[in-house]
Amino acid sequence: MTTDWLLACLIGLGKLFLHPLLYVSIAYCLFIGYLRVKRERHDFNTKIYRKTMELRALLLQGIITGLILSIIALVSGLAIPMAAMVIMTAVTLLAILTMKRRLISPAYTMGVTFFILFFLNGKDVQLPFFQDAFDQLNQSVYPTLVILIGLLLIAEGFLIAKKGSEKASPQLEVSKRGQPIGTYVSQRVWLIPMFVLIPGGELPVPFEWYPIFSIGGVYLSPIVLPFLIGFRQKVHGSLPEQAIKAQGKQVGALGVFITVLAVISYWYPILGIITAVLAILGREFIHYTQKNSDENQPFYFSKSKLGVQVLGVIPESPADKMGLVKGDVISKINGVVVREEEELYRALQKNRAYCKLEVIGNNEQMRFVQRALFEGEHYELGILFVDDQLKESGQAG
Repeated sequence: MTTDWLLACLIGLGKLFLHPLLYVSIAYCLFIGYLRVKRERHDFNTKIYRKTMELRALLLQGIITGLILSIIALVSGLAIPMAAMVIMTAVTLLAILTMKRRLISPAYTMGVTFFILFFLNGKDVQLPFFQDAFDQLNQSVYPTLVILIGLLLIAEGFLIAKKGSEKASPQLEVSKRGQPIGTYVSQRVWLIPMFVLIPGGELPVPFEWYPIFSIGGVYLSPIVLPFLIGFRQKVHGSLPEQAIKAQGKQVGALGVFITVLAVISYWYPILGIITAVLAILGREFIHYTQKNSDENQPFYFSKSKLGVQVLGVIPESPADKMGLVKGDVISKINGVVVREEEELYRALQKNRAYCKLEVIGNNEQMRFVQRALFEGEHYELGILFVDDQLKESGQAG
């Protein structure tokens, strides 16, 4: 029995590489990476992060989360019918085509899947290739789907809070009053490879009480599915680390709430429908409250009276090695007070071999940073500024 289950899990893992979402998500991440680099070059005349940054996040950051969710799913016997997997794939593909990363949240993709199955239940639907899968549907599927929504929302919240602000991309905009401002955009697509069980497989249940969350079948097959989680957030009223982490905590809390209700709905099926609605509305509420809160705050990255504010720092650049970070304000260079970008460049030329900066940090504390300059670095410190002039693009210092 144990050997059969281990072999079935290995086969189920291999089926991950046959799933179209795996390859669509790879192409999608490469495409949004290309668009990001194109925008960075337009704004700052240089790329900030590699085109493959989103792809690396897709393939690396969701693996551990997927492993944890797989253990929970296999231990509890969370069984998902094939029809739900087919619809989930189709809904996710449609969400990708909208080019709105946030719509790839499981609250939307799995929530829509839930209601499509709800309306198809009992209907005489004729679908080629997948007819057997839809003929096996019954009402007991609904609690398992909302449990899955809750678990994936917890994963989404964790990933947003821990990874969402990493390598957020700066962007230049002009405010409604014509003021040049800096914003930050974080966009991610995470792939969660997760084991689930398909009812009607070839393996008998190993224990009488298993699976806990049954949908009526006594024979199961394990399979790994690529669940996608999309995220996009633009921030201009605070540091991106603060705003994005706050949203991640809210999404995680929503996921815990949905999971608790979903487990209860196993005994009260009508609650499953209410829970699916709350998942969609809750995720939408979090998005719009964050957006409105950010829009009502003053611009964090704009012209400063204290000096020249750092919008961003190019990785591995001299500025990065000096410890400069987004939000710092450079008030003096080599003893010369600077208030404009042009003054900063002129001050750099006073000493071609050495650079000493007086910096006001985000904590409003003064500090000094210094570094020897080498040939070719005078105009390439790697500092990104908000352009004082009303231009359509910025510059890299």
